[in-house]
Amino acid sequence: MGISLSLSGCSDKNAIVDQNTEVINNNWAYTNKIKVAVKVTDATVLYNVYLNLRVTADYKYSNLFVLIRQIGPDKKVFGNRYEFKLADKDGEWLGDGSGNIYSYQVPFLTNYRFTAPGTYVFEVEQNMRDNPLREVSDVGLRVERVTK
Repeated sequence: MGISLSLSGCSDKNAIVDQNTEVINNNWAYTNKIKVAVKVTDATVLYNVYLNLRVTADYKYSNLFVLIRQIGPDKKVFGNRYEFKLADKDGEWLGDGSGNIYSYQVPFLTNYRFTAPGTYVFEVEQNMRDNPLREVSDVGLRVERVTK
């Protein structure tokens, strides 16, 4: 399992969660589902939800498939499979690079309205053919209020 780093106390007043979990030894197994709890106090406003991801320059694919499940306060589960492009067709990384690490913050729910106030749990599972998926260093979630 990983180490959870909560950054929700950051100075960004629109973020209600911005949290990453370290992937031990950069090997993300199917069984290592990254879970992030999000407390929604206002279900009348819109939110953007992002996948946070950090990979090393040795990550061998130009994309990433993940399964993301959302478990609501009513225990109903909603899930989808998403593909995130990490590099262009020439192999250039699309993320922000620092040393050997590339960081991504990719939206997967935009202008999204939660159905009710309460705690929602997002569960992120890698859905590639490789198990474990090598060279993934961190996975997380950011949820922010949409500002007009």
